[in-house]
Amino acid sequence: MHNGRFQPFDGLDLGWLLATQAQARGAHPFIVFEPHDHPPVSIGYAAFHEQSRRLAAAMLQRGLRPGERVLLHMDNCIEFMLVWCACGLAGLVVVTTNTRSSEDELRYFADHSGAVAAFTQPRLAALVARSAPQLRWIAVTSHDGGEPAAQVQLPARGECFERLLEAAEPAPGPLARTGPDTPLAIQFTSGTTSRPKAVLWTHANALWAGRVNAVHEGLRVEDVHLCVLPTFHTNALAYSVLASLWMGATVVLQARFSSSRYWDVALRHGCTWASMMGFCYRALMQVERPAQHAFRQWGTAFCDPAVHRTFGIPTVSWWGMTETLTHGIVGVPHMGVRPGTIGRAAPEYGVRVVGEDGQWVEPGQTGTLQILGVPGLSLFQCYDGDRDSTARAFTHDGWFDTGDQILVHEDGLLQFADRRKDMLKVGGENVASSEIERVIGALPFVAEVAVIGRPHPMLDEVPVALVLPRADAPTPPAHLVELVLASCRAQLADFKVPREVHVVDEFPRANVNKIAKGQLREQWRARWAAASKEHA
Repeated sequence: MHNGRFQPFDGLDLGWLLATQAQARGAHPFIVFEPHDHPPVSIGYAAFHEQSRRLAAAMLQRGLRPGERVLLHMDNCIEFMLVWCACGLAGLVVVTTNTRSSEDELRYFADHSGAVAAFTQPRLAALVARSAPQLRWIAVTSHDGGEPAAQVQLPARGECFERLLEAAEPAPGPLARTGPDTPLAIQFTSGTTSRPKAVLWTHANALWAGRVNAVHEGLRVEDVHLCVLPTFHTNALAYSVLASLWMGATVVLQARFSSSRYWDVALRHGCTWASMMGFCYRALMQVERPAQHAFRQWGTAFCDPAVHRTFGIPTVSWWGMTETLTHGIVGVPHMGVRPGTIGRAAPEYGVRVVGEDGQWVEPGQTGTLQILGVPGLSLFQCYDGDRDSTARAFTHDGWFDTGDQILVHEDGLLQFADRRKDMLKVGGENVASSEIERVIGALPFVAEVAVIGRPHPMLDEVPVALVLPRADAPTPPAHLVELVLASCRAQLADFKVPREVHVVDEFPRANVNKIAKGQLREQWRARWAAASKEHA
């Protein structure tokens, strides 16, 4: 119970859901994994539950204790989901990280979470070992996202993942004392601070995500959900996998998005549902499309008429984030919404849009989106290890402040207006300008730096760094640009590295002499627009 009130998952946990579906669905395929160049591999609900329990027992046998953190640094594959669920069965907290992370970023994730063990793959094993020398042991799969490794070189403290599945059959019953409030998972999400925040989910959060996402998507037990997005992010994990697990449907999991293979995989498996980022369907517009397919719905960020016009697939639009588990704004699967809008307030949350004065905005106006829910149930539990950020994320009356700007229409439809302050959307990845500015600002001859987003036809936008050198900088501008790019490549994931670096003489200023980011964006967008016209 929360605050003396009953909640939907009292007495339940992730293990209950896995066991329930194992008994109800048996051999029905839960995950069909589609490697890039190799035959698909399928696992049914009962077998998935059995292997998850075996893996959980093996982790406990190796000395891990409930509540400890386990790093999961792995591309899409069945093993990813086995580890994620096994950690829940063992009472451990699974820490999922972006496999495109740099060594510096991964070291921060491991240190901040206090991870004591890790699961990874051959291509990433040495990186994990260097980034987290404190790990007791590292389990390594025999393949990289379904591609067999020519040679698996285990790091110090390393062992083969497959050996863990050879553990003795665990005794019937729970392997650890867990309940709805037990911590389950951590995902790092970009924020406006210099470092990503660790979003902590409970078992109840996972059950909520599965149940509510399945409702929002109108999923059916016979559905086949094609998942091409990375499972270390909420979209794939919650919208696709957990929603399908809740319904007892099938997930067809691809190692990565491939426009050339998308339709082949979808047709062979009769896929009926998919969550799609804009860069995915824009890429699919460039390849040949089948005359017929089985898709009855795609999930998208907003109602884009080009999707239905091009593919003949209705969409359900939504807004959500890691902290909300599911969608605070959502359309209705069998009812369209006006082009450009997201949908309406989801019935499971309180939703309000407020101006700078904290008052509700009037129709036709734009304000900040705030969500009311229950931490640990319909909202994340907290930012792990960061009480101050957790407190700042909520208003005095308990609403979660998303920072995202929403336009309110007369008929109650809501439309995305702008990202939270200093956030970029790069090919589906959230990137905080401050993360890039932290790296560049540490260079010895940089006085100030500002990172803004440049519109991109496929990726939405890409980062551009504007650098003001120190007055005593001996480095010529061209050399400084090289230093900036080299430093970013060494410390940041590839999608965070600026596509352009420009040395500037001055910045527009706001009060207290801060860089006027809004004015700066307008200046450069005008410059880019003018350049595009010249080249047209």
